[in-house]
Amino acid sequence: MPQISRQEFERLPLRVHAFLAGVPLHDVWAVDLPRTRSGITLDEFLRTASACLLTGSPVVCALLNIRLFVGRLLGWDREPAATAWETFTTRLTTADRSKSLAPAGTREGLFRVVYRFENEQLLELINRTAHAAALSALVETANAYRFYFGVYVRNVGRFTPLYMALIDPFRKLVVYPSLLRTVRATWDHTFGTA
Repeated sequence: MPQISRQEFERLPLRVHAFLAGVPLHDVWAVDLPRTRSGITLDEFLRTASACLLTGSPVVCALLNIRLFVGRLLGWDREPAATAWETFTTRLTTADRSKSLAPAGTREGLFRVVYRFENEQLLELINRTAHAAALSALVETANAYRFYFGVYVRNVGRFTPLYMALIDPFRKLVVYPSLLRTVRATWDHTFGTA
């Protein structure tokens, strides 16, 4: 479940590249998925898999619970006032809104939907530690599918770079590999490739 190069990711014909221009890409990961039939879309996968896709391992759940506990104690997870910070949804064009399969602002766990196209979804989280966006994309290749997961982070203050540096080892060694294993297992279960 490798972290991949920015160059590979940026060559993909995704809306996010222009949409989040100027927002730093923190990292991007990918997992290859078996092809049982052609034409599977990210939207179909997300609808079929539902909440199972974001279910983490016990270690990931424990880390998330610790982070949420500390965030509550220190006030990190309060969303800033709507007038204090600009959400990425303000970048949506009329065409983006009409193409999106989910309304902007719809809750997805801790995140909010910015857009969900047939093979690309952008979620956002704004709190006192960072303004982050999580991109999921599904690309069909000649004999497989590739699921991409990209993370964009915009600073909300001087604390953001320190916070991201503190959580990087956990994200890279535990959280994202677990998330991608869950994506693979859910794909196998959903499309019968187990």
